[in-house]
Amino acid sequence: MEQYRTRSPQYGPRQYGPRRDRPRPPGPPRQPVPSQAGRGAGGEPVRAARPPRPPGPQRRPAPVRRPAPAPAPTAGRLPNPRLTGLGSGLFCAVVMFLLGALCSALFGASLTAYGVLFLPVCALTAHWVRRGDLMTAPVVVPIAFAVGLLPLADGEGGTGSRLMGLMTALATQAGWLYGGTLIAGLIVIVRRIRLVHRRRTAVARPPV
Repeated sequence: MEQYRTRSPQYGPRQYGPRRDRPRPPGPPRQPVPSQAGRGAGGEPVRAARPPRPPGPQRRPAPVRRPAPAPAPTAGRLPNPRLTGLGSGLFCAVVMFLLGALCSALFGASLTAYGVLFLPVCALTAHWVRRGDLMTAPVVVPIAFAVGLLPLADGEGGTGSRLMGLMTALATQAGWLYGGTLIAGLIVIVRRIRLVHRRRTAVARPPV
């Protein structure tokens, strides 16, 4: 037969009915809640008193220095455009054609004056061409020299005689042609060396 165990009541019989409030023993006074500690008797927030400043001269905060604005470009600064390969060729050809017409009108078709004016145009063309098209400057300079000779070439019988006058002018003024091409080539080489040096310096510089 199975025997059921009976558990003796430990806490006594339960009492049903209204609970009687027992008086609590007196204890220490409760601390105010942190959220209400800064409030006065009327519930208004009480500001904490600031600590007194030490006597003596007060230090003012250092003024923030703003970077100086970039200087405006001066009026006497030379222009520094960047021309593409095609742009440099058109620039040189148009300028030399205008100079050839000017020499034909003012200097009596003087090839020497035309050759002298050809040198600075070559230098400007090689200086203003952009970095990606540096090698085009020594190529377009001789073509522009030939284009500028068209107003100066002697020819009265038609196209054939004008072409013959152009060939004669190129043969007699080959020194100016070679000199201008050499100037353009030297400027391009110097710019190329500086560009390679800057790239190597930028690669070799350690990251900050």
